[in-house]
Amino acid sequence: MANSFETGQVILINKPLHCTSADIVKAIRNLVQVKVGHAGTLDPLASGLLILCTGKFTKKISEYMNQEKEYTGTITLGATTASYDLENEPGNFRDYSQITDLQIQSAAKQFTGTILQMPPAYSAIKKNGQRAYAMARQGKAVILEHRKIHIETFEMQSKRLPFIDFRVVCSTGTYIRSLAHDVGEVLGCGAYLSKLCRTRIGEYRLENALTMERAAEKFKTDN
Repeated sequence: MANSFETGQVILINKPLHCTSADIVKAIRNLVQVKVGHAGTLDPLASGLLILCTGKFTKKISEYMNQEKEYTGTITLGATTASYDLENEPGNFRDYSQITDLQIQSAAKQFTGTILQMPPAYSAIKKNGQRAYAMARQGKAVILEHRKIHIETFEMQSKRLPFIDFRVVCSTGTYIRSLAHDVGEVLGCGAYLSKLCRTRIGEYRLENALTMERAAEKFKTDN
């Protein structure tokens, strides 16, 4: 089996909350004892599908990374955060009580199709040789440029304001945190991403992914 890892395998992992994508790569590398890379970072506060490539398949990472992605999660109205998610404490509280379902559906339509999106300052984009999130955490001003993305599907349901549950199908390079923030701007009450799960990358689905516990059992046995 170790030979097949070197030849190349795709491993689907259900990343839990609070660990980094790099943590998962390191753990799997220690299990299979060959080179391992991942096809698309998930933030520590996000869970869901992480595609790992082993051995010679690491050369194919960009192929998987560029495929369409699907996410589900929750947007919280009535406040903003510097990171657009719960890495930072919410502030700038505003009233959301008058927001209607019609307004929410209208906002979703505005972000469907090919659009220009501003990445969050707390992102891994490099600016002057330094990661944007590192500059932001140091309190430095981060000036990024809009990027063209495509959102195929954006569904929002508001059964329990201030929380909006959503599903989005989008191109690679889409920042769901920015999408949440921008929805808040359109609605005029502010918003941030409070929950995120990646459910699909191309044809690969979360329901077929291994938990880290199951992966540890499986690959220890295979080795």
